[in-house]
Amino acid sequence: MKPKTFYLFLCILGVLLPYAEFVPWVFQHGLNLPLFVRELLSTRIGAFFGMDVIVSAVALIVFTRIEGNRLGMRNRWLVLLAVLTVGVSLGLPLFLYLRELESDRPLAPAKA
Repeated sequence: MKPKTFYLFLCILGVLLPYAEFVPWVFQHGLNLPLFVRELLSTRIGAFFGMDVIVSAVALIVFTRIEGNRLGMRNRWLVLLAVLTVGVSLGLPLFLYLRELESDRPLAPAKA
């Protein structure tokens, strides 16, 4: 399997698995952000995962900006949107997929 295909598969899993937990919670509680944060931080292990994901999300956003600029990547704003709407589980494989697309793009001829 090509890396690009694998990253796309991870993007799909990165949406389906977290939302399989989140959507039923939203149906039960609505978009109650104070309750969401309270439940996320209600145990030490939940807080551990919550803090881990927050730090990972910030690191991914910064990395995407720096690496995306360096590589001249197009559509890197999609990674920010993915992180903010789903999370790192979509944002990271999406960045890797976009990076593969960029590496497949032919180089522009040098101007004389």
